[in-house]
Amino acid sequence: MALLEALAHHDFLAGLTDRQVATLSELAREASFEENELVLMTGQQSKEFYLLLTGSVCIEARTRAYTMSIQALGPGEAFGWSSLLDHHDTLFQVRAREHSTALCFDGAALDAAFHDDPELAAEMLRRALKLVAGRVQATEAMLGQLCGMRFPPPPSRF
Repeated sequence: MALLEALAHHDFLAGLTDRQVATLSELAREASFEENELVLMTGQQSKEFYLLLTGSVCIEARTRAYTMSIQALGPGEAFGWSSLLDHHDTLFQVRAREHSTALCFDGAALDAAFHDDPELAAEMLRRALKLVAGRVQATEAMLGQLCGMRFPPPPSRF
């Protein structure tokens, strides 16, 4: 019951029907991460989608030459949108900033649930697109700061 309640109160899922939340609860598992643990690594095939419950994570752009923090996420936010795409590599790595907990969903299991419930699919993918847009805005702001420009922080909520 705690899992269902956590899903029902998670900001990313606000407004979903009870049936849709129940469907997601069947697919969710709890995950925890220690401070500085890499949760997702750039270039690896994305397999899992996460809803952050406690703690915080940092979205990072990583190349061979550098790693740059792009955005910090806290409880109520989501990451791992690449897992919602077939055979897509992770574009941003994710690192726990402190001990954190999340609900984790296997991307293939979500895909199967989406085929069974097109309304759930449309809503979740719409929300995931907002995550993508948020990452793009955060990346633009970071690049602007590196060039000496000042931007207000982008909204991180969906």
